[in-house]
Amino acid sequence: MPVLNTSSLPDLIFTVLFFFMIVTHMRKVPLKVEYQVPAGTELTRLTKKTAVSYIYIGKPMQPLRGQYGDGTRIQLNDKFANVSDIVDYVSAERQRMAPQDKEQMTVSIKADKRTRMGVITDVKQALRQAKAQKINYSAVAR
Repeated sequence: MPVLNTSSLPDLIFTVLFFFMIVTHMRKVPLKVEYQVPAGTELTRLTKKTAVSYIYIGKPMQPLRGQYGDGTRIQLNDKFANVSDIVDYVSAERQRMAPQDKEQMTVSIKADKRTRMGVITDVKQALRQAKAQKINYSAVAR
């Protein structure tokens, strides 16, 4: 019985591994809040993802509700925060970015569609104090 030639098998395995490493999107921030993105009609895509910082607003996820209450919470990176923490968060994110990205820095607000407008307004005021001029609201197409 002839022996199976496996000399090209490592090349194939590394090619498949390399392919999956390129196309896989890793989530950097574990979500701690639930949110349903509102629907919109006039939508545009963010072009440069490296210049985007995210603020998540919603209710804590089911296992965390007892610990953090049932009200609306703000998540910056992987921890809950208050509106007063947003200025420090934006300055830290700006320091982390490359010099060419600092000018194009965009803050994307991913808020639950049932979030009260007062919370959104407070976040916008904090972003104004932090000199974050470009604000994006995440939505899905109708």
